[in-house]
Amino acid sequence: MSALHNRLLACEAAIREVYLGRPDTVRQAALTVLSGGHLLIEDVPGIGKTTLALALAKVFDLPFRRIQMTSDMLPADIVGVSIYDPDRRQFQFRPGPIFTNVLLVDELNRATPKTQSALLEAMAEGRVSVDGDTHPLAEPYVVLATQNPVEQYGTFPLPESQLDRFLLRVRLGYPDAASEAAMLQQKRYGRSFAEVETVMHRDELLAARQEVSEVKLHPELAEYITTLATATRESADTIAGVSPRGSLALAQVARANAWLAGRTDVLPTDIYDHVIAVCAHRIVIAGNAGDVGSQTALQEEIMQRILEGVAAPV
Repeated sequence: MSALHNRLLACEAAIREVYLGRPDTVRQAALTVLSGGHLLIEDVPGIGKTTLALALAKVFDLPFRRIQMTSDMLPADIVGVSIYDPDRRQFQFRPGPIFTNVLLVDELNRATPKTQSALLEAMAEGRVSVDGDTHPLAEPYVVLATQNPVEQYGTFPLPESQLDRFLLRVRLGYPDAASEAAMLQQKRYGRSFAEVETVMHRDELLAARQEVSEVKLHPELAEYITTLATATRESADTIAGVSPRGSLALAQVARANAWLAGRTDVLPTDIYDHVIAVCAHRIVIAGNAGDVGSQTALQEEIMQRILEGVAAPV
């Protein structure tokens, strides 16, 4: 068990002191950062989404920015804009809030598809193209986006290409009675952010990611992931299944989970426990399921049936 492994566990503990929600959500956020991916949080307002994102940025000592999406927001409001400088007689690029390490995008589905697409290149390739110039983003780069599953007035459903770029989709859920009572006593979700100390620095996080990438995936487990992805594509309940990007995401999350457990090899449970969070939002179901909440529930139900129908290797 490496020193980096112990530091990462300490990061989780520090986040749980600030965010008093479900512990498995903190683990999923840690897996997202370790795997080099992005997290989609789908839930109602007021349950600690921003608190979780701020705590994540603080314990890893990473710059943090927040964007509140609205229907009148433009791509330039996110990526930045080139402004003419009369003194230099040339255009100068002014970076937008997308240039950070941890980006919280509140209510992503309130932005128009054109504005949503401003995030695609950044999330997939870690760079932004403006006026023919390419601007790299800092590493690590993590997007934490939220969408409301209930109210659908003035919202635009996320397209499949956008959903596929999120490593995991999670629902925080309401805190248990004991945690909510603690919030009332403390008049906040947990400890003050001023009291939260940095536990792991940027270079250490990048080194931990390198160790995660070296965790071994047995050929039978690789075949297991492929079989699951193929089953989603061939299911009568779907018109599009998990993409190869989704298969790679599941393998990477399994490696990260094994590493956090102190192992150098992936076990079937590392895959099984995260299939729903990694894969359900990547399938396109046949027919119209209604609003986002019912769509999510049906996707998870279909993915659960597929998961139960594919035997895991022993």
